[in-house]
Amino acid sequence: MLLQKTEKARLELSPGVRTLSLRERSLLLLADGKPLSDLQAMYNGIGAQIVENLMRQGYLTGPADLPPAPEPTTPTPTPSIERPAPGESLRSLAGARMYLFDTCERLFARRDPVLAQHFREALRAAKDRTSMLDVGEAMFEEVALAAGAERAASLRERLDQLLPASPVAENFAATQPALLD
Repeated sequence: MLLQKTEKARLELSPGVRTLSLRERSLLLLADGKPLSDLQAMYNGIGAQIVENLMRQGYLTGPADLPPAPEPTTPTPTPSIERPAPGESLRSLAGARMYLFDTCERLFARRDPVLAQHFREALRAAKDRTSMLDVGEAMFEEVALAAGAERAASLRERLDQLLPASPVAENFAATQPALLD
């Protein structure tokens, strides 16, 4: 079944209008005349959820077999797409390192190029987990000064999701005595 954009979708894609996430907008751009299965397969399978949300919100028309949206019991503001936490297979020091480089670029490159260059060099010089995390903590301290402790805490939380389990923590857990009934 082919999906079509609605007038609401065309308004969303007009210049100066940004109410949807980047993934939702990019899927909307590709939607006209595309098979439903192609769009659902996008973004490692998350495309199905995005398509369903866009159809329920009235941005796309297509198959009529989608169930009606459940009525919310309490009004809570939530983003239309939740980013899943990375599984164990996606956790790596390399991924965490790239996250720190990306954070450095997004938060410091324009505002303070000298500080951004300092963090880039420190990250390149960090050859192990501990030194990389020390650089990350210094970056988060700067973020806390510039954007607040809440923003720094959210960045720390995301970094923790990307890091593999600490070998020290695994060794420590193995030395714990068994629980007695």
